[in-house]
Amino acid sequence: MNHWLVVPVVLPAFAGPLIVLAMRHDLVLQRVFSTAATAAQLLLALWLLLQSMGGEIQVYRLGNWAAPFGIVLMLDRLAALMLVLAGLLGLVIQLYAIGSGWDRRGRHFHSLWQFQLMGINGAFLTGDAFNLFVLFEILLIASYGLMIHAGGELRLRAGVQYVVYNLLGSSLFLAALGTLYAVTGTLNMADMAAKVAMLPAQDTALLRVGAVLLMLVFAVKAALVPLHFWLPATYARAPGPVAALFAIMTKVGIYGIIRFFTLVFPSDDALMRFAADILLPAALVTLIVGQLGVLGARHMGRMTAFAAVGSVGTVMIAVAQFQPAGLAAGIWYLVHSTLATAALFLAVDLIGTRRQGGSLWLRPAPPIVQAGIVAAIYFAAAIAMAGLPPLSGFLGKLAVLQSVRGTDMTALIWAVILITSIFGIVGLTRAGSMVFWRAHESGATPAPHAPDEPQPDEAGFPSAALALTSVGALIAAMAVLTVLAGPMMRFAQDTAAQLSDPQRYIEAVLERQEGVK
Repeated sequence: MNHWLVVPVVLPAFAGPLIVLAMRHDLVLQRVFSTAATAAQLLLALWLLLQSMGGEIQVYRLGNWAAPFGIVLMLDRLAALMLVLAGLLGLVIQLYAIGSGWDRRGRHFHSLWQFQLMGINGAFLTGDAFNLFVLFEILLIASYGLMIHAGGELRLRAGVQYVVYNLLGSSLFLAALGTLYAVTGTLNMADMAAKVAMLPAQDTALLRVGAVLLMLVFAVKAALVPLHFWLPATYARAPGPVAALFAIMTKVGIYGIIRFFTLVFPSDDALMRFAADILLPAALVTLIVGQLGVLGARHMGRMTAFAAVGSVGTVMIAVAQFQPAGLAAGIWYLVHSTLATAALFLAVDLIGTRRQGGSLWLRPAPPIVQAGIVAAIYFAAAIAMAGLPPLSGFLGKLAVLQSVRGTDMTALIWAVILITSIFGIVGLTRAGSMVFWRAHESGATPAPHAPDEPQPDEAGFPSAALALTSVGALIAAMAVLTVLAGPMMRFAQDTAAQLSDPQRYIEAVLERQEGVK
């Protein structure tokens, strides 16, 4: 067994409590230790990604107990890619939080950050449905604390709504798992897939109920319409770095849909057709609602949150086909949209910390400090979010459009994607013009710094430089993704092909078990 597979879960699980118990009174030590732990997770994820490119599916059996009785962690191409994406976001956004001073505005930021990464990494690696639920709860509990970090009435109100809604989603998750266990007698995903394949067609009614419940759970997590209404207020009120990290949390829901409906349920053609018939219209409506929200928003936080909703819709349009071409396009756009959403949240946070009064409402205000560089960062992030060249979103949208050619809904899907793209472009452009252009038209002079702008702290960090560099790193990552479009698309296609052959996953877990207990 490759024991490194468990480290992305174990490392943050040890780092979080250690920061609370031994470093809670020393912010500098917390920053150094937590950043080192996050950087180590990214390096390990890159190494695991290189290992996964050979096509072998690796299994780690905790306690060396045989599946399906023991807990297993699984590494395939998709899990490795998501680990790298989580590690990259975690490190860059954490550096932004340090540079902007967000990590010192409340208690236990860095320990909660590690617990959040632990839940995200574990969700991508686990091969057991119940442990997926457990890891979901870990990342959600950490996100509750991060959501209300730095306090405030509006943030606390949004946090309470977020908690209540996700508790309802967790209850539905348990009901779905209970239903699937009643049918198959197992929660190991590979074993469940093997047993589902052997079920007689007349005995699959309860299985389909469990599958639909599970699809609803992941639709809640992914914020698909009409289950999206928790996201705009939550993300708009969250601290900037927290909202940026939350960009990958909706992708955990999409990951769950991909994993279960390519591994566990592909043998049931009727169920797959039903899932596609539900998910594709929901994805189209999600894209329309998200881009209309961008066009109509009067607050930059809500505008970015609706842009995140729209990006989920675009990914799901490709994924909902459950075909290799669609899965490959969806994987490509999933990576891009996560980076773009995080970059836009951080760019908006930069505007808020430099604007007079820290306001993000789209109304005329005096020019902000460092308007030139912040404007460049905002417009680069907006171009990426809108899917315009030269950044990777343009290629991603082309891949999604190409993946639906020849289907019954090609014309409708193309029309929705292209028309809503115009809505997004207009909304993002209007916001940038209001903040940067109309401000200089007013003739007012900027204050030395906005009231909420972070100043260099006692740790001596170059706050502004580190914050600006962190956002620039996300934009640079999208530029690299564009330059390496060929290798990335081939990797996405290989990943889609691996997902479309669930028998390899099942064999890796259930058949190659030499030397286990």
